[in-house]
Amino acid sequence: MVPTSPASAREILTGLHDVMASRASAQAKLNNVVRIIAEAMASEVCSIYLLRDGVLELFATVGLNQSAVHVTRLALGEGLVGTIARDVAILNLDEASRHPEFAYRPETGEELFHSFAGVPIVRRERAIGVLSVQHAEPRAYVDLEIEALQTVAMVLSELIANAGLADKAASEATAREAGPMRLSGLKLVTGMGGGIAVYHQPRVLIEHTVAEDIEAERHRVYSAFRKMREQIDTMTSLAEFGTAGEHQEILETYKMFAYDEGWSRRINEAIDSGLTAEAAIERVQQRTRMRMREINDPLLQERMHDLDDLANRLLRIVSGQLGTAAQTGLRDDAILIARNLGPAELLEYDRRRLKGVILEEGSLTAHVTIVARAMGIPMLGRIRNIRQAIGEGDLVLLDGNEGVAFVRATGPVEEAFKSKQAAGRKRLADYAALRDLPPVTKDGTRITLMINAGLRDDAAALQLTGADGIGLFRTEFQFLVSATLPRRESQQRLYRAIIEEAGDKPVIFRTVDVGGDKALPYIEVGNGVGEENPAMGWRALRLALDRDGLMKAQARALLEAAAGRELNIMFPMISEPWEFDAAKAIVEHQREWLAGRKKLLPAKINYGAMLEVPALAEMLDMLLPKIDFLSIGTNDLTQFLFAADRANPKLAERYDWLSPAILRFLRRIVRTSKDYGVPVGVCGEMGGRTLESMALIGIGVERLSITPAAVGPVKAMIRSLDRGQLVPELEKLLASGRADLRTALSDWAQAHDVAIG
Repeated sequence: MVPTSPASAREILTGLHDVMASRASAQAKLNNVVRIIAEAMASEVCSIYLLRDGVLELFATVGLNQSAVHVTRLALGEGLVGTIARDVAILNLDEASRHPEFAYRPETGEELFHSFAGVPIVRRERAIGVLSVQHAEPRAYVDLEIEALQTVAMVLSELIANAGLADKAASEATAREAGPMRLSGLKLVTGMGGGIAVYHQPRVLIEHTVAEDIEAERHRVYSAFRKMREQIDTMTSLAEFGTAGEHQEILETYKMFAYDEGWSRRINEAIDSGLTAEAAIERVQQRTRMRMREINDPLLQERMHDLDDLANRLLRIVSGQLGTAAQTGLRDDAILIARNLGPAELLEYDRRRLKGVILEEGSLTAHVTIVARAMGIPMLGRIRNIRQAIGEGDLVLLDGNEGVAFVRATGPVEEAFKSKQAAGRKRLADYAALRDLPPVTKDGTRITLMINAGLRDDAAALQLTGADGIGLFRTEFQFLVSATLPRRESQQRLYRAIIEEAGDKPVIFRTVDVGGDKALPYIEVGNGVGEENPAMGWRALRLALDRDGLMKAQARALLEAAAGRELNIMFPMISEPWEFDAAKAIVEHQREWLAGRKKLLPAKINYGAMLEVPALAEMLDMLLPKIDFLSIGTNDLTQFLFAADRANPKLAERYDWLSPAILRFLRRIVRTSKDYGVPVGVCGEMGGRTLESMALIGIGVERLSITPAAVGPVKAMIRSLDRGQLVPELEKLLASGRADLRTALSDWAQAHDVAIG
C-alpha cells in the first residue's frame, strides 16, 4: 500500500467538508466519514467510537460487523480503544493482539485483522472518542498516515460536538482522570474557597477546522508568528527587570521555540493538509502533548511544557482572542487558574467572585502572593500540568490552609470541605467579637497590634479588626500595578486617603521597595546586568538612593499628604547607618523646599528603619540614637541569616522561624533597642502566626504588624497568654540548645490553654 500523503489527507478533508455540509443525519454522516477514510487510506477497517454515558460505544464502522454498531462498548482504559481515550494517546501496532491491553470482542469480527492504529478524537484537550483503522496483514503505519488520522480526528471533533453525539461531560471533564482528584501544592496564601475553574487566559475553542483558502490560512499563521516573536523579543529585552535565573532561562527557551523553524514547518504542513491556522496549531500542539506524556526526563518535560504554553499564545494571537477572564468578567464564584500572574492582573478581578487562585508556578515571596494575601484570596502554587487535571468549569475546592485543592469532589469530600469552611467562619465570628477588646495578656502586658496594608481598600480593615493602626503600608503596590511611574499627585492622593481613613490611628509608610522579584517595567534594574541573587541585589533603598528622583517625588507626596498631621516614614533594607542618613536627608530636603514655598507641612515626622539585613544588627549602637522606631522584617532577615531562598521549594520549609538562631538573634535586637528607648516591632509574616507571635512576645516584642486576617487569631492568643509564665520557659528553651522549639512551644501552649489557632 502507498503511504498516505499530505495531499490525500487534504482529499479526505475535502470529502469530510461535503459530508458535514450535507443535511444527512449525524449517524449517516459518520457512516460516510468512515467510508471516505477507509477508501482514501486503502484501509480494510475504519471505525469511530464515541464516549457516551461514560463508556466508548462503536458508532460507525467499515470492515467490522455492522451488527456490532451501538452494541460494542468499552470502558475507559479497556482494550486498545479504551486505552487511547484514557491516555489521550496514539497506538500504532503491527500485531494488535500482542498489546497487553488488547480485548477481543467476538461480535465485531475483528479477529481477521492484525494491524491497528488509533488516535483520540479530542475536544478541549479531552478525548471524546477514538478513530481507528485496521488491516489484515501485520504492518506498522507510517508517520504520514498517523498524522492524516490526527487531522481527520480534529475535524471529526467539530462534527461530533456540533451534533451533540458524545457526552457533554466528555468535552468538559478529563477523560483519563474524569474522577475526583486531590492536588497538592505550595501554600502561598491560607484560607478556603470554592468555585468553578476559570482560566486566566481561556483556551481558544476551535470552531472551524477545514480551510477554505490554504494560502490565506498560511498568511494568518505567518502574521501571528511575527507578532508572537515581537512579544517574546520584548519580554527578553526586559529580562533585566528582576527576571534573572530561572525566569531568564524560561524566556530564552521561549525565544528558542518562537524562532524554531521545525515548529513553524510542522504547522505549515498541517495547513497544507487542509486545516485552518487555528486547527493546524492545535493539531501540532496535540502531538506535543502526547509526546510530553512519553517523556520521563523532567528537563525535557519542562521544555515541552514551555512549547505548549507558547502554542497557546500563538493560538490566541491567530484567533484574535487575546483577552483574559478578568476582562470578560466572572459570572459565578470562581477559582482562577494560571501559569503565573502579575499583581496588576490579579487586581483586575472582582474580589466578590474570586474565591481562590491556583498557579503552576508561584512563590512565597512573589509580589502577586503579597497582593493576594492583602486581598484575602487563598492561593496555591507549584501544581504542574494544571490543564490536564482541571477542566474549565470544573468544581474546585481550594484549602490554602492545608495546601490542597479538590477537583470534581465527591459528595462526602464536598460536605467535609463545607463543614471545615463553616467552622472557619465561626472562628472568624469569634475573632470579630474580640474587635473592641484590647490585645492585653492575662498578666497585663499591652501588645500593640497593627496591620500590614498596601491597597487603598486595606485601610477599611482597621475598623473591621479593631487594630491599633497600620504598622506597614507597602507603598510599592501602587508602583507595581501601574504601567508607568505613578505621578506625584497620584501618590499624594493615595497617601492622604489612607491617612484620613486611619483617623487618629498611626500609619507607617514604608518607602518604595522594588527590585528583586518586584520588577517595574519602567525602571531598569541591575544596570542592564542580570542578577544571580536579585533578593540580595539592587533593590529597595539601594535603588531609591541611586535613583533619588524616585524617592524625592515620593517624599514630597508623603509630606504634602500628611500636612498638619503626624507622618511616620520607614526606610527598607538598610545595611548601614549612613544609608538611613542619606534617605532621611532626601526627605528633609523636600521638607525645606516645601517650607520655602509656604506649604503646609506635617506637624511631626517620625523616622524609622527596617532591620532586614543582618549586618545592621552590628551597628545598632550607631543607628538607634538617630531613629524614632525600629521594625524587623522577618521575611528577608530569615533568608539572609540562613542563606536560604524561601522561594525555593526545597528550602521553604527547611528553616523554621522558631529556630533558636532566629529567636536568639531577634532577642538581642529587642534588648538593645529597649536599652536605647526605641520602640521595636515585627512586621514580617512571622508575627501573623499565633505560635510564632507567642514566641516573639516571649522574647520581649510588644509591637506586631500583621495581615488583617491574622489580627483575630493573634489577639485571641494574646488574651489567653500569661507572658510572665512564658518568659522563663522560653529562656530555658533558648539556653538548652534544643533544635526543635516548635514542638516544645506547642506543648507548652496546650498545657497552659493558650489559643493557638
